[in-house]
Amino acid sequence: MPLSPDVVRLCEEVRRFIEKEVEPRSRWIEENDAIPEELVRMARELGLFGLTIPEEYGGIGLDLAGKCAIEEEFGKTNYGFATFIGNHTGIATTGIVASGSEAQKRKYLPRMASGEWIGCFALTEPQAGSDPAALRTSAVRKGDRYLLNGEKIYITNAGVAQVFTVMAVTDRSKGIKGISAFIVERGFRGLAVGRNELKMGMHGVTTAPVVFNDCEVPAENLLGSEGVGYAQALKTLTAGRVIIAARCVGMMDKLIARCVEYMKVRTQGGRKIAEYQGLQWMLADMAVARDASRLLVGRAIETLARGERGTLEASAAKLFATEALAKVVDNAVQIHGGMGYMREAGIETVYRDARITRIYEGTSEIQRNIIAAQLLKEQ
Repeated sequence: MPLSPDVVRLCEEVRRFIEKEVEPRSRWIEENDAIPEELVRMARELGLFGLTIPEEYGGIGLDLAGKCAIEEEFGKTNYGFATFIGNHTGIATTGIVASGSEAQKRKYLPRMASGEWIGCFALTEPQAGSDPAALRTSAVRKGDRYLLNGEKIYITNAGVAQVFTVMAVTDRSKGIKGISAFIVERGFRGLAVGRNELKMGMHGVTTAPVVFNDCEVPAENLLGSEGVGYAQALKTLTAGRVIIAARCVGMMDKLIARCVEYMKVRTQGGRKIAEYQGLQWMLADMAVARDASRLLVGRAIETLARGERGTLEASAAKLFATEALAKVVDNAVQIHGGMGYMREAGIETVYRDARITRIYEGTSEIQRNIIAAQLLKEQ
């Protein structure tokens, strides 16, 4: 899908920002598991926190194609920083944009667009990751407010978020049709955020549990109406899966470029390793995997742009791109040999970061289940 001149210019600005500001700080982010405040400030000035928020609320108003183009650029830099921005502008924001009342949009979106308020999306629970129907967090109406009780885990951006989009059960007898969504502010009584979890990769972005103990949420903070939270979550996650796939494409782009550069200078047996056919084949496979992933992302974007559900297309893009990235980064380590295993080269960082893509926002196994279900439904 062709991009508008404005989106192309924005991609160029983001690319320059990444090269000049993010990449020089990437090692610090990795080692300190934190994002420098000056980098957050520069991201605010560039408008990155408002990528998907409509212009009338202070954002840039990118559609999915534009967001995916930016995510490709983010895929070429520090994964923690990319996730920090991507989560806020993705699943943490788009649900409010799509389903929020006008009052909710005017209250929350301008501050989220400016980066004053960071958002997060709270769905996963200890017993309900891939199975939302097993949610236990409850929301009971008491006069003009709801009382939320329960626990969420592995919530990205929770450590710094001011706005939580929370899924909770309002009517357990209705199964998934009894799940509702709420906008919860950090200052609401009864909300507590746990410590930042130490992770294999994705350093820099916070991931923490969130506990609700009779958390008081005003009734006007119900997102949409009761019972539509599951449908809202599916719609949000569908777009989110395409976005993750697009970021994987950017990560593969970076890895391939690094391998090409290394193969042209590294010698073995008196020859540049670029002359060895075995490594050439590995490089070719990496490029085909990247290009096929990009095509699947494009198909998903076009399907959703036509107003279709795009469930199969989004799952196919995420499944293929994340699994392809796993092979591409493994090949990148192999091509670099011992150097690829060393922290200095930066390849091992991508190796660790890439692993999460096959888990969050729906594991590879769940994507296969979704694809199969959609195929069987069509017969």
